Amino acid sequence: MREEPKLRESDDIQGDVIAGFKKDRMTLLFLKFEDPARARTWVKRLASQISTTRQVATFNAAFRMARQATGGDDPKALKATWTNVSFTYEGLKVLIGGKDPLPSVRKGGTLEAFKEGSHKRSLGDTGDSSPENWLFGDGKGQTVHAVITVASDTAEGLQDALTAQREAAAQAKIVIVFQQNGATLPGTRRGKEHFGFKDGVSEPGVIGFDEPDPERPEYVKDHPGTRLVPPGEFVIGHDRVGGIPYDEMPEWADNGSFQVVRRLAQDVPGWWAQVAAQLKVLRKAKVVPDEATAEWLAARMVGRWRSGTPVAKCPHADMPDNALAGQDNDFGYRNDPEGFTTPLFSHLRKTNPRDGLQEKPGAGPLPEKPVMDRRRIIRRGAPYGAPFDPASDGPGGPDHPRGLLFVCYQSDLVEQFEFIQKMWIDNVDFPPNRPAKPGPDPMVGPGKVNFESPDATTELSFHQFVTTEGSVYAFVPSLTTLRLLGDGRLTDKLPETVRPTDAFLPIPDRQRDNGKSWYWAYGTGGDGPVCRTISIADGDEHKDVVERPDRPLATWPCYIGVSKVDAILPVPDEQRVNGRSRYWLFHTVEGRQVYRLISIADGAESGLDPEAAGAVDRPDRPISAWASFNGIEQVDAFLPVPDMQRQNGKSHYWLFHSSLGQQVYRLISIADGSAHNDVIERGDRSLSLWQSLAGVSRVDEFLAVPDMQRINGLSLFWVFHQQKYRIICIADGHGHNDQVAVEDRSITLWKSLTG
Repeated sequence: MREEPKLRESDDIQGDVIAGFKKDRMTLLFLKFEDPARARTWVKRLASQISTTRQVATFNAAFRMARQATGGDDPKALKATWTNVSFTYEGLKVLIGGKDPLPSVRKGGTLEAFKEGSHKRSLGDTGDSSPENWLFGDGKGQTVHAVITVASDTAEGLQDALTAQREAAAQAKIVIVFQQNGATLPGTRRGKEHFGFKDGVSEPGVIGFDEPDPERPEYVKDHPGTRLVPPGEFVIGHDRVGGIPYDEMPEWADNGSFQVVRRLAQDVPGWWAQVAAQLKVLRKAKVVPDEATAEWLAARMVGRWRSGTPVAKCPHADMPDNALAGQDNDFGYRNDPEGFTTPLFSHLRKTNPRDGLQEKPGAGPLPEKPVMDRRRIIRRGAPYGAPFDPASDGPGGPDHPRGLLFVCYQSDLVEQFEFIQKMWIDNVDFPPNRPAKPGPDPMVGPGKVNFESPDATTELSFHQFVTTEGSVYAFVPSLTTLRLLGDGRLTDKLPETVRPTDAFLPIPDRQRDNGKSWYWAYGTGGDGPVCRTISIADGDEHKDVVERPDRPLATWPCYIGVSKVDAILPVPDEQRVNGRSRYWLFHTVEGRQVYRLISIADGAESGLDPEAAGAVDRPDRPISAWASFNGIEQVDAFLPVPDMQRQNGKSHYWLFHSSLGQQVYRLISIADGSAHNDVIERGDRSLSLWQSLAGVSRVDEFLAVPDMQRINGLSLFWVFHQQKYRIICIADGHGHNDQVAVEDRSITLWKSLTG
């Protein structure tokens, strides 16, 4: 039995990359995030809506079989709407809390290109095509963070999906920067672009996805001339063609692909007028047959006739009713090295020289494998705008916007898309080393080209017919990475050096609950600030476990802008009031410590939406707003005086902070009530006055032993300092005598705080 290609079964690769949506209608939404936390929540919800390779491939196979059964008509019973998403470099950065997703990139490599964005990449976008004129992707006022692709068989299906996406974006405070619609042209123009030529004929096949031909295994079965290319040219992490020094990709890029989106406006009447004008030049030079028409020259500029029939196979006339149209990709240029039949400047030869590329005239052709295969891209574009109708005073008129929505996928922006664009399409000296330079691709850009015939070389001149009106480089992540982005990260691995002891927050409704108490432990790892849920059991051993692994702080709205939690202090009279508890959170911004007021809902650890679980009740303020913090630049930790909480309307705390390079402490009090008036009860003193802190130069954090508070007038606390911890005992009463209950031990003994 034949083994089904494995890539067809992938539920991790997004569906448009190698399977292809292939719908009559598609729309791209270009999005900008305004609220990072809400954007992450949006990503989480979007992940379940993403169409996978398996889903799309299964549908496309069923659609193809049904179409064959009906003699070529589209099966009306088979309908689907697909959705994919991609992110720009800036978009990824926002989602992971402002950190750099690519902190180290190779100069000249594809990661550098992705990081810079297409507006900085010198893609021939000058004059009217300059980025400052773009509708999206200019890197300034029209910053794009994400691109949603929606494609459907029906107008109703597309509109319903777009409405849902617009509503979801509005709820997440996501701005729709631009909406680009695309659709198959109607009637006889179906399958063609606006200049009138069949499009999408020359797409490559993918090894491991498309079935090989039994007799010619380098080609796709039932698609003569369609070469099978290794999947790693389009999907990162898979086998690639050898010979190119590819960038080393991060793990999170596996099963992803780089996407290029370009809006290319087409001047249809101008193009055809120029074709007619240049035909006159050729006739005057007597280098074309007497019967040559504008269609004849246009076909040579493209490399195909309108129907898709290659000029290389039918040089004299189009064959629109060709019974062998399925073989329109089975041709080459080996027998036409000079470009007398298919000009060297033709669009087809410029974008894929096939078997006809020479280093210099007279040399043998370069092999398609690996030279050509490693430059292939997968295109998924569509026309936009109404077809040209010179008699129309409405949508089809000469001034109506129309063009091509160009979308392509590849593993390497530089060696694939940019190489084709810069080294082939725009390069006047490609193919190289010709006596007369071929010139640029006249379908895409302006310039002079050399039309070669056996008797003469004739120079032709073309104006600009295609204008870039928007461009974006984006990354299409795997479903695995997409889910991680919803949590504000790009990897599920954290360094073993993470020690989440920067601060602890007792989860308000999970204290002394069924014999254990739950906490959020804050720390800093390789991916930035994280929060881990731990629990500590009552009893002599106080067994601790991880209840929930590390999550980036960036996943919660209440932590936006927090790069490290310095300290957390519960608001004493606002714990579990109407199902919420308030805390003062201290953190550092640009070298200065600030604080904010946050609230946490009961049930926050039981699956509440982050937006409902935690909130910022009052934004950041400088710590100088606290009267009791006079002279303090950095709060390190708080220790509640155990027998002086909520006594006579106020609560007392020992406040530990750094002064002149040494940690000291002072006694402060905070009053109940809306103002929470705070005062210094006793000024700064040296840590040496604490018998229980002997040998400690700096306390990182205190944590109350949950079942050992005010037992027989004594309270126990864990003291964390320099990767160690000890247990101290503080007595009730005026002197608050303190002593060491358990000497220093390594923090590695805490199972919940290591690894």
